[in-house]
Amino acid sequence: MAMDAVEIERLIKEALPDAKVSIDDLRGDGDHYAAHVISAAFKNKSRVQQHQIVYQALKGKMGNQLHALALQTSVPEDA
Repeated sequence: MAMDAVEIERLIKEALPDAKVSIDDLRGDGDHYAAHVISAAFKNKSRVQQHQIVYQALKGKMGNQLHALALQTSVPEDA
């Protein structure tokens, strides 16, 4: 069963309340998304660590309900 963009955003914001999240459904199939997540929690973290934080927020749904997520992460400019 696929996840919808609203659920992905909700899970990320639940784990990272300050996050600005944008989600795009790449194929219109509810199974392949691109996400850009901006959060101060990423400050002083490597790109791998930033992505791990997002994957942890998805609570094991990555690879199951969520097949593909092209992920971009960054720190807010004022952080």
